[in-house]
Amino acid sequence: MSGVWLFNKNGVARLIPNPTRESFERREPHLPGTATAPGARPRVLVYVPANHVIRSHAELEQRLGELGWTRYHNPAAAAAAKPDLIQFHKSDRSAHLISLPRDFANLRTLHMYDIVVKNRSFFEVRDPANVAPSV
Repeated sequence: MSGVWLFNKNGVARLIPNPTRESFERREPHLPGTATAPGARPRVLVYVPANHVIRSHAELEQRLGELGWTRYHNPAAAAAAKPDLIQFHKSDRSAHLISLPRDFANLRTLHMYDIVVKNRSFFEVRDPANVAPSV
């Protein structure tokens, strides 16, 4: 178990894995599966050519469509395995697949980086403070 152990006034210890300054200032315990870890800053997905923050699946699907990605409809797999996912593929012969949660509010940094890696010059993950307002 790596990290830093913090002791409160009552002598109760808690482990802070991968500590940052903000994580020391936080009082509540880390909850697994939350959008951001303690001390982590939220991130946004930016479509670079327009410097536009992607805020919905509709916007993302439009931008991915412009780049040749299409919605992957597999009724056999969708019904049985992952109905909570939306998937995009580059072509029928390609192994490239982007899987995203159906609810855009559940889009995590991991999903954003998956999009960025597969579309390097078109998308970036940024801190919201570093994004110029789009007109």
